Amino acid sequence: MGELILADGTPLSLQDRAGQPLVVYFYPKADTTGCTREAQDFSALADDFAQAGATILAISRDTPKKLTCFAEKHALTVSLASDPDGSVCEAFGVWVEKQMYGRTYMGIERATFLFGATGRLVREWRKVKVAGHAADVLATVRS
Repeated sequence: MGELILADGTPLSLQDRAGQPLVVYFYPKADTTGCTREAQDFSALADDFAQAGATILAISRDTPKKLTCFAEKHALTVSLASDPDGSVCEAFGVWVEKQMYGRTYMGIERATFLFGATGRLVREWRKVKVAGHAADVLATVRS
């Protein structure tokens, strides 16, 4: 699995976040309606996730510069990471064939993964619908 790059340009490996529960969510593209709403929802609950001992990492194929602009524009508090070569997306099985307006293309399937403090996968959500999702993930973290 490849290395991620945080919005500030710092390299990151998912193993760097071991030792506490980790929410990793993948989203198709920064600054689009659904992705913005999802990031805002997770940001609004970031303190609650922290109180439950969990950190949040949001991953897309966007450049670190675009992620910085996205975070600043919408006052996001979750960590945003770029997967420049798509290797992390592929490893999680979220780089998939999609269709829109009769066009077939490759893109990120909206998905969330919850890892326990030991790094073991606790739960995954596929083909996520944004409304209420962040609260659902928080409830699972707390349980």
